[in-house]
Amino acid sequence: MKEALFYEKLGAGRKRGVRCRLCPHSCFIADGNTGICGARRNEKGKLYSLVYGRLCSTNIDPIEKKPLFHFAPGTRCLSICTIGCNLTCSFCQNSGISHPQGGGVFGEEIEPERIVELAKHQELPGIAYTYTEPTIAWEFYFEVMKLARKSGLYNVWVSNGYTSPEPARKIAKYMDAINVDLKGDAKFYRKLCGVTDEKPIHESLRIYRKADVCIEITNLVIPGFNDKPDQTRKLVEWVKDNLGRETPLHISRFHPHYMMASTEPTPVSTLEKAADIAKRAGLRYVYIGNVPGHEYENTLCPKCGTLVIRRSDFSLSGFSDTCGNCKLVVPIAGRRWMKQ
Repeated sequence: MKEALFYEKLGAGRKRGVRCRLCPHSCFIADGNTGICGARRNEKGKLYSLVYGRLCSTNIDPIEKKPLFHFAPGTRCLSICTIGCNLTCSFCQNSGISHPQGGGVFGEEIEPERIVELAKHQELPGIAYTYTEPTIAWEFYFEVMKLARKSGLYNVWVSNGYTSPEPARKIAKYMDAINVDLKGDAKFYRKLCGVTDEKPIHESLRIYRKADVCIEITNLVIPGFNDKPDQTRKLVEWVKDNLGRETPLHISRFHPHYMMASTEPTPVSTLEKAADIAKRAGLRYVYIGNVPGHEYENTLCPKCGTLVIRRSDFSLSGFSDTCGNCKLVVPIAGRRWMKQ
């Protein structure tokens, strides 16, 4: 275990509680207990990270799988995670590691230096902190990300965005790109995710935007919960007004899982209507996810509709950053990591 950052000590003696400030839950944690994420425990008045140096999954993925479509396209990255999450989403696709049955912490012990060595040995240009919420492993990932930056590797997060402002600002200095799952409105977050509303996530996104992190948004559309046109329109308007009209939006299909195994998959027509709303509202790069082979996996020129980037099975099958018809240049970050 390693002592955590971002917490306050409350009391002494038998009342050695602490207040965790890593995320907006601001958990009060009594001696011997953990917070909501299950990854930080109070031991005699000190808060410790239980997941420091404990990876439960290590894979090599295409960057498009995150999904990040406008950052270093065509590259592969070392993808790592620890157990735990600070949301309690009823539809979680990785519940076995985000909230493992029986609790507890498991994973391979590894030093930050070794993770960077693994990426370099595999000739990978970057590292993705993914699968579970990277915020809860902040101390560990911060050390990895600093070393990765020194070694010329990129750092990308796949996150729920539920991070307090101070840790978000500090980690953003070493973050190259992030995909945030912006799930819906306050009612959606309260009913399905165990948090009050979406405002703290909005604040984190503004912080990443100010720090010039490349941002992409995913919106998982679940029938009966966040699939109404007005809900889509409200989310899209916020993205456009606060992050910019060129921010890629991935409208993703829900598949039954975890506590929502009896909920029907999202009709493809619902996703297409949501994508149409987003495009008519002014977002320039709108995608449909979890529907293999759909034309909206590709990047089309927002000006004339010409196919610019073709994707298949999370990889590129055709790439150009400039429309051959009207010469519009598609915004692509992380070019220096792409193979020439």
